[in-house]
Amino acid sequence: MKTLKEKVDRESWKPIKLKKDQLVKELNSYQKKGVGIIDQYADLTEEAFLLQNPEYRFNKDYQAHFQKFLDKHFKGKDPVHAGNWFYYPWLNQVIHFLPEDLHFHLRTGRNRFLINEDEQKRFYNSNVGIMGMSVGSHVALTIVMTGGAKHIKLADPDIISGSNLNRIRTGFQNVGTGKMIVVARQIMEINPYAEIELFAEGVSDANIEKFILSPKLDLIVEEMDNPYLKLKTRYIAKPHGVPIIMAADNADSIIVDIERFDLNKKTPILHGILGKMTPEDVKHVQPQDLPRTIAKMAGANIADLKMIESVMQVGRTIYSWPQLGNAATLCGAVLTYLARKVILKEDLKSGRYEVNLDSIFVPFFESKSQVQKRDKKRKGYLKMMGL
Repeated sequence: MKTLKEKVDRESWKPIKLKKDQLVKELNSYQKKGVGIIDQYADLTEEAFLLQNPEYRFNKDYQAHFQKFLDKHFKGKDPVHAGNWFYYPWLNQVIHFLPEDLHFHLRTGRNRFLINEDEQKRFYNSNVGIMGMSVGSHVALTIVMTGGAKHIKLADPDIISGSNLNRIRTGFQNVGTGKMIVVARQIMEINPYAEIELFAEGVSDANIEKFILSPKLDLIVEEMDNPYLKLKTRYIAKPHGVPIIMAADNADSIIVDIERFDLNKKTPILHGILGKMTPEDVKHVQPQDLPRTIAKMAGANIADLKMIESVMQVGRTIYSWPQLGNAATLCGAVLTYLARKVILKEDLKSGRYEVNLDSIFVPFFESKSQVQKRDKKRKGYLKMMGL
């Protein structure tokens, strides 16, 4: 049986905001308990000031102006009372943060011009839902790191295993902890003002409408393995105009799907690759035929040959199909790019796309002879698999 401390360590993810009227007392109490006190507030305020006053990039004579900034910020109060303090149980640390508006400005100040102020605010105030915390963990963290999605929903019932750490950005101290819990903690370490809603059992028939519609999401990042839930998500999102993006690692590269239900509710689900198949139809697919459906969803017709070969070796020479950390990270980068574009209502087309590193860096990879050779081999493999 787990001890109370182990239970807290495994399940807690929300930092505790210290009360303003009891601040000194609480800080002293934490210090006596051996809790680490992290206070970089002076450096944070100076950095925030410089980001707001770029004319001092090459002029270091800013002390008088900086003092006026400090006087306005502190309003005659002891600096310890400025901003907010948060206790992080899993870190056993209390950290001093700037107030939310200044913290936001500090975190996004180096994005400016690449992302303008209005775009950054709209991105930050968006409501994003992420289903699946393997590839999805990279998307969630990169979105937040880029200053997006203060409001975020996460869903995944699985815990981190040792072999997951080839593609999930965490350490072995979190083996046995929920994937979703680890991601929520990392988000809160970046932005304690984030508003996160966790779906600890993952999404299901019982809660999927709540996940998508209460409140209604601006975007869904769908990274689940379950084919029924993949289709169910789209059948709910489509009539409500909620766009969906998805990426699958494909050896060192990735396959990306964009479904702009927000721009056109007639957009075919999964680009029509499953025809008129419904979620209920998936329930009745025979187990031996299910891999065909999953393969179509995943893009077997364009999959890397090593990926197809690996699927054929599962249960023989390898335990499960391989997934690389660099491909999962690439998924996070590309889907964050797409998330911002979709949330800002830019005109990205629905469709399935390859982001193929080999086609960029490997000589003659896209030559006619090499493409024909790969296509012939792929067709042979798919035929052997009954696809």
